[in-house]
Amino acid sequence: MLMEEQSSSGEDEGSREKGVLYRWQGYFCGVTPERLLLSRPVLHAALGNLHGLLLTEDGHVYSFGEQPWKRVSSQPAGPVLESALKEHHVISVSAGSYHSSAVTVDGLVHMWGENSHGQCGISGMEQVPNPTPVSVVDGETHPPQQVQVLNVACGAQHTLALSRKHEVWAWGSGCQLGLVTSVFPVWTPQKVEHLVGRYVIQIACGGFHSLALVEFLPSPEASQQTQDRCGQCKQSLFTMTEKDDHVIISDEHYCPLGVELADTKQGQRSGQSSPAWTPKTKNSSPDSQVSPLTLNNICAGQGSSFGSQQNTTSQETQLLDLAVSEAGHVRLRRTDSNPYPDEQALKDYLKRISDQTLAEQAEATSVGGSHPPSRQTSLTCPFRSDQSEELTLRPSSPTLSRPDRITASARQRSVSDTVTDRKRSLNLLPTLDSTSDDSSQHSSVDGGICISDLLISNGCLFESCEEGGDTAGMDFCPANSLQSKKSISLMDITLEDTEAHDRRGSLPGFSPVSPSDSHRTNNMRAVVGAVTSTSTSESRNILPSLYTEVWSWGRGQEGQLGHGDYLPRLQPLCIKSLSKKEVVKITAGANHSLALTAQCQVYSWGSDKFGQLGHMKGPCTVPNLTMISDGIRVWDVAAGQTHTLLLADGDCYQPILYYSGEQVLENTDSAHPLTYTQTPTLLPFCMNIGYVSRVFGGGLNCLALADQNAMGFIATVHELASAERKFYCILSKVKRQILSPLLARASLSSSLGQSSMLLFQEMVGSFSKLCHLTGQHSASLTNFLQRGKAIKTLVLIKNTAIFIDTYKEYTDPVGNFLVMGGFQSLLKPSQELFGKKLELIQSLLESKEKNPSPCDLLVNLFCMPLQHLHGYNRLLLKLANCFEVNTEEYQWIQNGCSKYEALARFVSKQRKDAEATFNFWKNFKGKNSESLRKPSRRLVCESSNKALTLQNAGRFSASWFILFSDVLVHAQGTIPSKKLFSSHYIYPLATLWVEPISDESLGILALKLTTPEDSFVVLVSSPLEKGKWLRAINQAIEDVLAAGLNRRTHVSRSSQNGDPPVSRTATYTFSKEGRLKDASYEGRWLSGKPHGKGILKWPDGTVYCGTFKNGLEDGFGDYMMPNTTLNKFERYQGHWKEGKMHSFGTYWHASGEVYEGSFRENMRHGHGLLRSGKMATPSSSSVFVGQWVQGKRTGYGVCDDFSRGEKYMGIWLDDQQHGDGVVITQFGLYYEGNFSNNKMMGNGTLLCDDDTVFEGEFSEDWTLCGKGVLFMPNGDSLDGVFDGQWGSGLRVAGTFTKPFEFLRRESKMPVAGQHAVPAEEKWKAVFEECWGRLGCETPGQGLYKKAWENIAISLTARRRQQRNSPDELSRSQTKMLESLEVIPQHVGPVTADSYNNIRRYLLKACDTPLHPLGWLLETLVTVYRMTYVGVGSNRRLLQQAVEEIQSYLTRIFQIVRFLFPGLPADGGFIVDYSSSSDDGTDSLNNSTHSETPQQGWLVSSSSLLLPVLLPRLYPPLFTLYTLEKEKEEEVYWTCVLRLNKQPDLALLAFLGVQQKFWPVSISVLGEIKQVLPSTKDACFATAVETLQQISTAFTPLEKLQVIQLTFEEVTQDVQALLGLDFLWSMDDLFPIFLFVVLRARIRNLGSEVSLIEDLTDSSLQLGQLGFMLTTLKACYNQIQVEKTT
Repeated sequence: MLMEEQSSSGEDEGSREKGVLYRWQGYFCGVTPERLLLSRPVLHAALGNLHGLLLTEDGHVYSFGEQPWKRVSSQPAGPVLESALKEHHVISVSAGSYHSSAVTVDGLVHMWGENSHGQCGISGMEQVPNPTPVSVVDGETHPPQQVQVLNVACGAQHTLALSRKHEVWAWGSGCQLGLVTSVFPVWTPQKVEHLVGRYVIQIACGGFHSLALVEFLPSPEASQQTQDRCGQCKQSLFTMTEKDDHVIISDEHYCPLGVELADTKQGQRSGQSSPAWTPKTKNSSPDSQVSPLTLNNICAGQGSSFGSQQNTTSQETQLLDLAVSEAGHVRLRRTDSNPYPDEQALKDYLKRISDQTLAEQAEATSVGGSHPPSRQTSLTCPFRSDQSEELTLRPSSPTLSRPDRITASARQRSVSDTVTDRKRSLNLLPTLDSTSDDSSQHSSVDGGICISDLLISNGCLFESCEEGGDTAGMDFCPANSLQSKKSISLMDITLEDTEAHDRRGSLPGFSPVSPSDSHRTNNMRAVVGAVTSTSTSESRNILPSLYTEVWSWGRGQEGQLGHGDYLPRLQPLCIKSLSKKEVVKITAGANHSLALTAQCQVYSWGSDKFGQLGHMKGPCTVPNLTMISDGIRVWDVAAGQTHTLLLADGDCYQPILYYSGEQVLENTDSAHPLTYTQTPTLLPFCMNIGYVSRVFGGGLNCLALADQNAMGFIATVHELASAERKFYCILSKVKRQILSPLLARASLSSSLGQSSMLLFQEMVGSFSKLCHLTGQHSASLTNFLQRGKAIKTLVLIKNTAIFIDTYKEYTDPVGNFLVMGGFQSLLKPSQELFGKKLELIQSLLESKEKNPSPCDLLVNLFCMPLQHLHGYNRLLLKLANCFEVNTEEYQWIQNGCSKYEALARFVSKQRKDAEATFNFWKNFKGKNSESLRKPSRRLVCESSNKALTLQNAGRFSASWFILFSDVLVHAQGTIPSKKLFSSHYIYPLATLWVEPISDESLGILALKLTTPEDSFVVLVSSPLEKGKWLRAINQAIEDVLAAGLNRRTHVSRSSQNGDPPVSRTATYTFSKEGRLKDASYEGRWLSGKPHGKGILKWPDGTVYCGTFKNGLEDGFGDYMMPNTTLNKFERYQGHWKEGKMHSFGTYWHASGEVYEGSFRENMRHGHGLLRSGKMATPSSSSVFVGQWVQGKRTGYGVCDDFSRGEKYMGIWLDDQQHGDGVVITQFGLYYEGNFSNNKMMGNGTLLCDDDTVFEGEFSEDWTLCGKGVLFMPNGDSLDGVFDGQWGSGLRVAGTFTKPFEFLRRESKMPVAGQHAVPAEEKWKAVFEECWGRLGCETPGQGLYKKAWENIAISLTARRRQQRNSPDELSRSQTKMLESLEVIPQHVGPVTADSYNNIRRYLLKACDTPLHPLGWLLETLVTVYRMTYVGVGSNRRLLQQAVEEIQSYLTRIFQIVRFLFPGLPADGGFIVDYSSSSDDGTDSLNNSTHSETPQQGWLVSSSSLLLPVLLPRLYPPLFTLYTLEKEKEEEVYWTCVLRLNKQPDLALLAFLGVQQKFWPVSISVLGEIKQVLPSTKDACFATAVETLQQISTAFTPLEKLQVIQLTFEEVTQDVQALLGLDFLWSMDDLFPIFLFVVLRARIRNLGSEVSLIEDLTDSSLQLGQLGFMLTTLKACYNQIQVEKTT
């Protein structure tokens, strides 16, 4: 709370100190302003001709003056409350000549007063006595929506409203509405179409004209079309004049019809379809009605001077004759007698338009489509109308821009200035986008870097980074460098940002240009990139925009439209001369207009009959500056009927008032001569009425809104605003008077040199940004003074980041320029321009120093903006003292104040550092000083005083250590006194580690310096020097890490003692010989070595991206290496250890081979899979999976050779098949034996598909060679010596044996598997890998707790790794992984509950390959399928496949018991002591022995692991069973099909089922039906359906459960017939069960039975379940021998 409010006795007293209104007329000396007394402070006021409105801070409206529409007998003397608005909170009021308006906080408009011309928008009433709501509705939306209004302006007969969408709505009468209509009055508010798509921020109404303040924003339609001709008069918008070495481009075209309406908009408006106006051509019928919209019916009777020259019979005579010159300029042709064109001239002009249009249409028809669209849209002129004087680029400064908006300065800007070598305007102004919270504009323009007022010198403003090579360390070019787009013509110079927006000045088809212009535009891109690359956008509602245009329309007989003529305008038209003037406020009197700029200048135009323009030039048709003394800065304006009122800053901070216009005398006499001011006159009473914050005018009256200076708050705020305005004016003068002439000099580039020129441009750009911010801030402070003065809306405190960033952004280039000696180089061109003593700069600096150094003047000029920070600090402290210390406002201001104080200290230090560095380089005489001298590099300290010496240095060598802000330089030589050194080493600070060494016994003081490639010790002369250097180096490292390389922030944790972090992120390029020579590393470091994540790149294209440990690749990484022979890349993705490939990974060879498996020491070692052949696709020539040792296949493995159609399964040695093995061919042949050098040698066995078997000796390529026995399928045999290849004829010498029948049965033929590798010897490497992942060197040897730690680490690491991969885990997978990290806990022996937990854990663990058990299972499934699918699907392999699964179970169970030591051995039993056991499958796990009454779990490898393993292996395994049982199954299935043809009762009788078991009736869908002789598939149907489920079950346990349930269903059906006490006998049960099996029609029943027998625990095959399985098998065998006839 303010002290001034606290000190007042009450609210009323405090109210009287602020918001006080004073009223007066005229300017004579004796005038005394009258104070208007109100109980509440006034926020806003408005004046009509004879009445006025006041708005108080509580939202109430008061009116005063003559108001005939009130219909009261006598007018009250003072202000009267408008009771109709009492319930509404009003935020703004406006007064026309004789009507009034108010806008409420919810955007509603209330109007009252004179309504004869529809200006109140209420039909059927001549006068509206009281405020009445007016509905502003947007009919184009569906459904129509109420438009919320921001502000209203009132004229004599019309009203304008500005919506919150910044569109303009109008109603009333006259062309000043800007509407496309000819019917007046317009009773309902309608949108001004010609301003649609533009961002309007202010509106103002004169008597019969309108003004709008607009941001540079194109309509969406306009931004996408190129246009080179006026859409209405069809004349060229551009002229081009070619000179010797340049082109002059101009867009001086002004259409007399105003701005054309976009076609799309016309098409959208249903009720406003009449064209803007269409001139009648020569071919038009003389009687035809051209358009209802004419100047006659809109602006009739606007003034004698205009009306007398109207020809009412034809609208054509109202047009100017626009003669097109040869160069394309459009000029006015006038006669001596008449300022307007004659009729013949007009007809000639219209004929030209017609002919031209026809020619264009013909050309379009013939040429259309010959150019691609991209060509037509991209050929834009770089120096368009919006760029010739002010090239605007979209900025990107952190505070400063809005990328979605155009920044091109005025789309309709004059391009009269020529674009030449020596004169090209640029203005490196970023746009601070938006207004302050208290801004009256409520928004503003987009940001752009507006390159204006600065002139390019000799085309060298922007030197190309490409051509210039190293740009002295400056980030001038963004990554996608603009310079890379080589430009040979003007067409593609336009930057993409601007090109995509405004096409106002595009030049289709215009191509040739001189090389110098081409070069110049390339150079221009460099600085543009530099300025825009570091910027980001800021929200629009912070600061007001300075990129504005003034648009006007309506009557113009007094020149009040500002277009250089006296013509009316039916539509809004931009006043081009104001487009670059940074207009922040507009207002209008009856016949004159005013515009206030951010530079505190006032432009006026229109009638000057009473001197209201204030410049003694008489009536003006274009804006001219009002004449005000130097040093007077105007910051508010108001216009009355015949006068102008100015509010300005003078010598002191209390504002002063100026009046210009008609004198108002108390006793006017008609004979008395009319008196008025020639120029603005100071009103002497202004110092007596307090601190004026706002002025208003209307009729002959003036109003001033003032505050009393209680406790200094008001005075301080005014002082702050005044200081900012003064500062902005000085900065603008520097830009205009110093920087522009400097940049325009041709010799500047040669004087500065390329690098300094670039630095100078960057400094100028930052200066312009700072200047622009200051201008915006001064406008914002004006709004703050006029809008309630709430301290929390003060931008200087609320948005400190904007100011801090901009000042810091300016400090760097100034320091860089200083360091590089730029100011010394700049001195000569400056003296040539401004004289040897630089008097102009002295006057701008207001320097009181006598005979200052010219160079110091230049430095002080550019450092002058930084001194302004002290002013902020002082005034904020002063402002804080206006509040109590314990208030929130005080703390808030103090907080802001401390930030500016810190910024001032930072800026001061930056300057000192830059000056010290400059002086260092001035005295430095080393050979390589130029290579070391970088603009951004600052000196920290140096050891010329021999404070540091290198340990163990040579006797005659000398060292000099120089610490810069980014590097440590170690110079070496022999003559240190002269500072001449033969060599130097540069150590970047980001990769420098320093630690103190103290050895008190030897008295050594030293520092150890560690870099990525060096480590050395320097001796320090004293403890003081040691502390100084240690602190300096550590602080410099901290600063480098905080800023980061390339301005990227590196987040590192500093240690608590202030030392820089040992672990950090940095980039380094290695230079010393070795593995890393010329490689660059970017990533984490630890004490001089890469440690953590990083990327290592070699010049040849080799890249490693992954984790490091102690400087070597360690952990997961991705490695790519070029193969020069095949011109392809090889890639490894996997794990590393100590710089070598280690553990699991995948290697893609350039040849097409792909290896996926384990590595050790860069070689394949362990289990792995190799695909080789054409690009290693699934159809590649071969696939090997198995064990590798030191890069070679050694141990068990399976190789599938697709090209030969063979699969080998056996032992390998040194990449060759060597040992026991099996080969299957695609023709069904099965070989097994002993292999050597890839060939089966010695004894072996061959089995054929037809069961022919050969056992004997083999030689190469499956050749039978030597003794052997050939067994026939029928039992015959041939014993002897064989020679030849199988299938191509055999030579045999031996004995043929045909045994008797009983001998045939006893003889045993060889079976498959005698030479096969035992199951427990297969896939040892896979299990070893799993044990290794658990931390065990050998299977079963290790600590199980360590194993669990490894599992948790593995899961976490792999989850992190997965998180960074493109295939992200689902939510359920993530939850499952989290649950797997929790170890199942149990103490002592495993109980039934903990056993259940273990089972559940194993199910989840085996379900994810990230868990070691899951990886093991997945790998085993892969190798199993590779073995027994395809060629390996051979019935001879069934026994091996079953044994392999059993081996898996045994070995996995060993791992599970290691993880859960409490589990009993295979076959153990866990008693369940709970009262009841689970139902379902769990019941099968109960003890199956009838003599064991205890319930519990039988623990076995199959019961625990088969449910997880078998479903994944089921398809290949069951296929082998079906192949083995194929013949049996064929016989069985034939019998099943035949027997199932019989009805139920017949089949029961055939099978010998006793009749008492035959069902008499059955239930079908709840209905009882009798079993008839013809009934089929109805008896025992439930049992049949149950048995059919055996095919859908996977594990033997599940299949046994199905059989058990089938028996139970049969029993229930029989008990329903014979009673519950019925007991089975085998003679009764077997036929019935046989019936059920037949009706179930199970296709591969023999395979199902065999699978259950092979894989069921022997303990489960006893008892009831064993009996049921035996019964099913007996049924299967019985069906095969059942006679079906």
